Amino acid sequence: MRYWIGLTVLMIALILCAPWITERIPPAYNPLAPLAVSDSPNLITRYKLRRLDNNPQACLEALERAQAAGAIQFTPVGNMGGKCPLKDPVRVRGFGDVSLSSSYLASCRLALSSAMFVSQVAKPLASEALRSPLVRIDHLGSYACRNIYNKPNARLSEHATAEALDIAGLWLKDGRQLTVLKQWPQTGDEGQFIHTLFTQSCPYFGNSIGPDYNTAHANHFHLGLRWFGFCR
Repeated sequence: MRYWIGLTVLMIALILCAPWITERIPPAYNPLAPLAVSDSPNLITRYKLRRLDNNPQACLEALERAQAAGAIQFTPVGNMGGKCPLKDPVRVRGFGDVSLSSSYLASCRLALSSAMFVSQVAKPLASEALRSPLVRIDHLGSYACRNIYNKPNARLSEHATAEALDIAGLWLKDGRQLTVLKQWPQTGDEGQFIHTLFTQSCPYFGNSIGPDYNTAHANHFHLGLRWFGFCR
């Protein structure tokens, strides 16, 4: 990992020092190019996603491009106050032709990461591995003003800043309903699909936490933005 981080820093330095290099680099590997929902989840993409935290306008523009491409449906919500305030959140209503069990609040970066994960992993994987298109994602929510595991002395959960989504299951076009709780212990095609879905979520989020981590996650995948490359 240190090698790839060092290589990324070197690439960024070369581009900044020699702008003509950008003409020869694909946009997905160019740190100066605008983020696209189709960009592969490489280190440059992660760098561009994290950079958007400090540029809400650029983040919103990236989301609007993703919406125009049919990868997400969302609406801006506006700042929210209270004990767990949110700055520039959005309400995610679906991912193209994939609906949701309900809309949810998300930080701009969570919405982008989720759209990339659904369009690049969840949809093609369902069609390839289970031979039926993905049509709906069931989730347990994103925003909740609470500490980790609701412990009074713990730090604030990622859910308190709308920076995590808990995915519990999926529906396929042929009528099959898959859940993390039921399919995770299985060894057949559906079980393998759920395991692969979890493993391939890792490059799109700062942390991906599933049933093998602890019993609190037995029935869902926690996909959050904190940390870097934590996948258990």
